This record gives sequence, C-alpha cells and structure tokens, in this order.
Amino acid sequence: MPNLRARLLAVLVVLCGLPAVTGTTPATAAVPGSLPFDGTALTVSNGRFVDGGGREVVLRGYNVSGETKLAENDGLPFASVADARTSATALRALGGGNSVRFLLSWAFAEPVRGQVDTGYLAAATAQMKAFLDAGLRVYPDFHQDLYSRHLFTTGSWYTGDGAPAWAVQLGGYAQESCGICLFWGQNITQNGAVTAAQHDFWHNAHGLQDAFLATAQQTMTYLRQNLSTEQFAGVVGFDPYNEPYAGTYDSGQTSRTWERDLLWPFYTRFRARMDSAGWQDKPALVEPNLFWNSNISTQKQEGGLLDAGTLGSRYVLNTHFYDQKAISGVLMWGNASDGQYAGDFGTVRDRAAAAGTTSVVSEFGHPLSGTVAGKAPTVLKAMYQALDSRVPGAGWWTSPSTSGPVLSGSQWQWDLYSGRHHELMNGNTGKVLTAGDAWNDEDLSAVRLDDAGAPALRQDARLLDRVYPSATAGTALAFTYEDRSRDGSTTLTWNPVPSSLPNVSRLVGSGQYGLLVWRSGSGSAPTELHLPASFPTAATTVVSDLGTVHGPPAYTASAPVAATAEPGGTGSRRLLLTDADSGVTHYALVTNGATDPSSALLSAARSELSAWLAARF
Repeated sequence: MPNLRARLLAVLVVLCGLPAVTGTTPATAAVPGSLPFDGTALTVSNGRFVDGGGREVVLRGYNVSGETKLAENDGLPFASVADARTSATALRALGGGNSVRFLLSWAFAEPVRGQVDTGYLAAATAQMKAFLDAGLRVYPDFHQDLYSRHLFTTGSWYTGDGAPAWAVQLGGYAQESCGICLFWGQNITQNGAVTAAQHDFWHNAHGLQDAFLATAQQTMTYLRQNLSTEQFAGVVGFDPYNEPYAGTYDSGQTSRTWERDLLWPFYTRFRARMDSAGWQDKPALVEPNLFWNSNISTQKQEGGLLDAGTLGSRYVLNTHFYDQKAISGVLMWGNASDGQYAGDFGTVRDRAAAAGTTSVVSEFGHPLSGTVAGKAPTVLKAMYQALDSRVPGAGWWTSPSTSGPVLSGSQWQWDLYSGRHHELMNGNTGKVLTAGDAWNDEDLSAVRLDDAGAPALRQDARLLDRVYPSATAGTALAFTYEDRSRDGSTTLTWNPVPSSLPNVSRLVGSGQYGLLVWRSGSGSAPTELHLPASFPTAATTVVSDLGTVHGPPAYTASAPVAATAEPGGTGSRRLLLTDADSGVTHYALVTNGATDPSSALLSAARSELSAWLAARF
C-alpha cells in the first residue's frame, strides 16, 4: 500500500517516543487566532452543548470522511497529514463548518484479534490533529455499514465496512446475497450474511462485542495520551457505533425491546470504557435504531432509546436523517419545499428534550449524481432550514417563539478525493472504482479537488457556508437564516421578510440574512455568529438592540457589535455580540443585502425589530 512507509515510521514513533500510559503530551500553543474564551471543552447542560464560558454551542460541519470505508488509504480519511490540513482549512473557509465527525475503522485498528495497530492509531491521530489545530471540534466515530467488507467476495455487487476479517471468519456465514436489491441499504435487512453477523455482534457471540470495546478503549486512551491538553479539549465526545440495527430480532423481540435489552447495555458498557480511558467528562453520542425516524412508514420502527431513562449530561441523542422518499425517485416526485422536514427534525428535538439531553444529526445529505440528484438543492436547503428552526419559513416571523433549539448537524460528507479514487472493490483488481465516493455507487461529497488540486465546492456555497449561532451567551430562543441558495438559475427564498416590516425588508433587499433571538446568561463571553464568505466585513450590516452598524469594527471587549477571525488561521470569520446583563431578551439581524445604508434606515429597522420582538416574545 502507498502508506506503508508512513505507517512503519509511525510504528517507530510509537515504540520509541510515546509517553507512558499515565502521561499526556506537553501542551502546545493555543489554536492560532484564539481569544480567551475559545477552545474550552464542551459539556452537556440543560439540554444543550455548553462551553467553559457557559455559552450554548451549536456544532455544524461534515463527516470526514467516507474515505475511511475504503482500503485505498488503509482505512484512514486521508492519504497524508498534508491532505488532512488542506481539507480542514477548506472545510472552515469554504464549507463554514466548526466541527467534524471523524470516521475510524475497527478493521484497520484491530486487524489481528487482540492486537491493536498502533501505527493506524498514530496516523489517524495525526490527521485528527489537523482539524483540531484548525479550530474545528471533533467527535470520532467507529464506523460500520453492512457490518464488514469481509462479508463480501470479489464478485459481489456491494461492499461493507467495519469489522475485521477475523470477526467475520468466526461466524462462518453463508455467502452474502441480497437478492434483487436496487439500493445498497436494502442489504441491512435482506442480506442473510449481514443480518446474521449483526445479530452475532449484539449478542456478543464469539466475544465480538468484548473485543470491539477493548479496541475502543485502547483507541480512546491513545487519543487522550497523544493529543495536547488544548487539542483534547476540542474533542466533543465519541460516537460508539454507526447506524445500529439488530440484524434479526429474536422470537418475541421488537425494535423497542432490542434497544432496551441489547443496544442500551452496549452503550453503558462503552460509557464505562470511556471513563476508564480518561473521557469521563465527555459524552457518548449514542445512536438509536437507525430506522426509528425514517420518513417511509414501512421502514419506520419504534425506538429512540425510549426505555433508557434520562440520558442527562453523559449521553447525547445522535441520529441520522436522509429523505428516503426523495432518494427512491418514486415516493417523492417533485422537489422539497419550505418546511419539508420540520416534523422529522422536530421529532429529534422532542426526543432529546424528553431524554434530558441535547442532540446532533450526525448524518444528513442527498446524492449529487444520478437520477435524483436534481432534488439535492431543495432537499439540502430544507434540511438546513429544519436544523435552524422547527418552524417553516412561511410561519417563522409570526411564530418565532416556537422555533425550538438550533440543532447541531454534520452533513454527509467531505471527501477531497471525490471522483478521483482508486479503490479495488472488495479487493477485485478488475473493479477499480474512481467515480463519486467509490463506495456502493454513492456520490454525496460536498467538496472535490479541481484540476489544479485545490478544494472546490460541488454545491452552492450559499447553501453550505451559512450564518448560524456557533455560541450563544445564554439561551437561543429563535433563529432563522435565509440563504437565497439556488436551484439551477432559480433563487430559493422560503423566508422573506414580511411586508409588515418594510424598513427591515428594504435593508435586507435581495440579500441573505440571519436573525437570532436569545436570552442573555451570566457568562462574560460574547455571542458568536459564523460569517460566511458571502458576508465580507465591509458589506455586513447588523441591526440589534445592542447597536446598529454597517461594516462591524474589529473585536474588543467593549464593542457590543464587532467582527473577528475564527480560531485556526483559516480566514473564516465571526460576528461577536457582547451584552452586559442576564435574563434579558436580545436580538440581532445580520445581512449582506445593504449597500451603505443610511443611519435613518438602520434606526427605522431597529425600531421595527424591537416592536416585533416585544409582540412575539
């Protein structure tokens, strides 16, 4: 493999230069561009992610990456640390993200039973550092799909990822076959080898679950030991297992009792391993049965960890959402529209609230090639809209107080090598995959490398690089963002400023805008909104009860409305809003639609928004 030399070098480093098990690496300098309130570890409190300054944090970003599913780079997201750095900078600067879900492979972490490959862990840690050093928060994920690539032969139509070859050999499974399967996901319930292997894992046959948990603990211990104090603070928590499913249910068992009797005990065991590895202050980001929030009635299964009790601060409800109706090409003929997924994402909010924790939608997306690719602009816009608020755009201005919390989410996916892979499908030299994601005909990466080798977006930047409240000093009460993204040549405007606010409408014009309403807390750190590249400081207008300004000044602690760089030195920027009170409702409108607005217009818009706030809150 092309990484063998680097892998051997990493092993030498492990053997010769690693700290003792009980130690940590020396602290490095803070992330470039950081301010005193940046980079603190996150905890879960009152149903929100909270940083060291007591601010409510929203994580937005991408999965890095489906490359981990492939063998071409030995189960790593990148071919090199240099590529990881390039990806991290682009993800910040082009994609507007502040976090990543970082995929890891059990197969490559434990290729021989009981022997963790420290070379793999060293290489993965080095790539993870590239994101942490760019100011991005990270949550690792031991990823699997269809249990393992080793269930599939060189002639198979599909492939999987996850468990090592030795785990498959223990099961002695019959040759895989999905019958007539039009989509790879049908293998989850229709492929006998896949369902049998999953069943074995959840029942700990052959000690499979024990082995996985031991590897997970060693992985987490390694990361804690080999990340600096600042870097480890940027690690949010750990996603134990991607898209869990029973395989087959035992006699009399239901999806709900399976979650109660098998899935939740697994998570409590994983949680104990986290504690033993020194991750006791970080949450486990646990996924329910993957079909619990399906939007196809025949796929939906009862779940959502309903019998786990109050999850509290040690667990986060972690779920995925894909519009399978839209992907089918049959069950949804047209495009998505305003409020399309308000109900689906509302279910996530409600379940997290009932469980006493916060939530993250760690995968969402839509194919970017194939027969249903034309739906992607509207499907993704509707998904981001639902992450921002549970209220459709048509009703947001009249019912903002029912918006609910702003959801964290990671789009699938961010793969630099999109369309440039060299993957031997199931090791078959006659099936060299280069197109798309090089995995089961998927093509969902938001980024690629152009002919000059530079990262370039494959989707509308207005859709991906968004205004969002990355940190709120207090509690976010309502948020909306009108991105004006395009579907071909059509501008999609689902949340226009109403005619009842004529001066606000005039100020925004045809531009993009975001509006945050929050109740101040007792901390001293400011509220932060990410400023997309389409919001250059000189063209950004802010109207807030804290002040109005066109072209916000550079940040100082005494400036109520200001702009500065986001940490990491990637060129991305943020708006900082500083209040000096507690328990007071504030608002801030940020737009790029105004060109040198007059003080009279700013004042009139502020008066309208203040009256609107008083009436709606």
